[in-house]
Amino acid sequence: EFKFIDLFAGIGGFRLAFQSLGGKCVFTSEWDNEAKKTYRANFGEVPFGDITKEETKQYIPDNFDILCAGFPCQAFSIAGKRGGFEDTPGTLFFYGAGIIRRKK
Repeated sequence: EFKFIDLFAGIGGFRLAFQSLGGKCVFTSEWDNEAKKTYRANFGEVPFGDITKEETKQYIPDNFDILCAGFPCQAFSIAGKRGGFEDTPGTLFFYGAGIIRRKK
């Protein structure tokens, strides 16, 4: 068994995959209220909110093994604006990287 956290969780696709491999989800964040409702219906728990806020980050436990982050891809996709890290959704990648640095 391994522990993972699920950032930008949406409705829980990463969680389903990692649980099927024996993982245990120890923290989830998602800011979209409709996705949170679906996540609750799927897993019986409501994700914490916006991972860019310190009040959300304080709930991230220590000692997880894997950070899953389904951050918005529109900033990088040909279907989006392709602004990369210059586009606000593209910068969300750095929040996951910051958590990895803090929690190692």
